[in-house]
Amino acid sequence: MDFQEEELATSSSNIADTKFDITIGHIEDIIMEEKFQELQNDFLENNWEEFEDTEENKFIYTDIHQEYLNLIETFLEEELNVRMTGFSMTEFSKQLISRRGKEELDGEIFEILLTFSDFLAFKEMVLDYRADKEGKTIDLTDGIKITKMADPPAEPVPLATNNGTKDNSIHHKDKR
Repeated sequence: MDFQEEELATSSSNIADTKFDITIGHIEDIIMEEKFQELQNDFLENNWEEFEDTEENKFIYTDIHQEYLNLIETFLEEELNVRMTGFSMTEFSKQLISRRGKEELDGEIFEILLTFSDFLAFKEMVLDYRADKEGKTIDLTDGIKITKMADPPAEPVPLATNNGTKDNSIHHKDKR
């Protein structure tokens, strides 16, 4: 491989990485928007009662997961097509699969993306929703007590001066 071929290969790799990063940025924006949150919550609301926290997986779970995949993938693809000219969900999915298991896929966005393709991650999301609906989540705020700190004195506190007399002026450290 000569210098120009190597430069071209590096350049196309960087273009693919940049496009992947831009796509991830758009997906982060999309999933934080109210439209997506409502779509996902409506789906969970309609299906959470079907799931049980057991090792056994019912056949209906597969159907529900497939319905979720179709719903979310269609929504994301429509939104990404509006935001990115020439977006291809098939190409993005290939890039996502090729990067899976690498450090570069750490973070909350990839956990969410994992629920689209990984059944167990999806089931865990639904079970978390169920636990929340049934009031079985752990409330970590029970042990927290918030108290107001003491109010500052209304009058300036007199400071002793070098000669032992009281100085009623407020002293500030020189920040120079």
